[in-house]
Amino acid sequence: MKRVLITGANQGIGLATAKHLAHQGYYVYLACRNPDAGAFAVETLKSEGIENASCVLLDVTDQASIDLAVEEVLKQSNSLDALINNAGILGNVNSDGSVSIEEIKRVFETNVFGVISVTRAFLPLLLQSEAPRIVHISSGLGSLTNQSDPDWLFAQYKSEAYFPSKTALNAYCVALAAKLKSTRCKVNLVDPGFVKTAFNGFQGLHDPAKAAKFISYAATLPEDGPTGCFLSESEGSSNGIMPW
Repeated sequence: MKRVLITGANQGIGLATAKHLAHQGYYVYLACRNPDAGAFAVETLKSEGIENASCVLLDVTDQASIDLAVEEVLKQSNSLDALINNAGILGNVNSDGSVSIEEIKRVFETNVFGVISVTRAFLPLLLQSEAPRIVHISSGLGSLTNQSDPDWLFAQYKSEAYFPSKTALNAYCVALAAKLKSTRCKVNLVDPGFVKTAFNGFQGLHDPAKAAKFISYAATLPEDGPTGCFLSESEGSSNGIMPW
């Protein structure tokens, strides 16, 4: 049975992706920082007949927590077939529209440095797989091309924290894909689109299930699939690719 670990998997896009991949036969590790939320998510899956899933405690901003999560996975297997870096935060904006330096650092700690830390920790397990896949959940808001276009549908959303953090994540993906080019590992970004979740107050245009299907596609790419790409089917993309 193939295995996948998904960060931030207790709700929204992460949980929907867990369901989708579990139905495809994957054993799913729901990596969550809150044990109660993680346990509830596992019970939710079980209530729908999904038994091939468990919660792994993991805080992407805490290296000790990440290391313990690796140890937990190693108790069951010495390999991991897919890693989906889904955990992320939007950040808080002051009443005058400004964002403090401390808040920008907090957002980057989760959305960028957390992703790098988790990926580095699980990479040895991924490289034991015959076809490892790494998927970073990004956002069309991180596209410099679209953000430079005043006519783009979401051009007005230019947070000083979230938008730059996703652009930085995109750059990391390009670098990592190049580093792993000689391996069997494929590394890609996915823009799930404007999805209705608690993350945005359920104001999105799409359901989590639709995003989960596309993310699962990226996590199960065939040998001739792309790597180092910004995959998207949402507004601003073309032929399945979001411009940098």
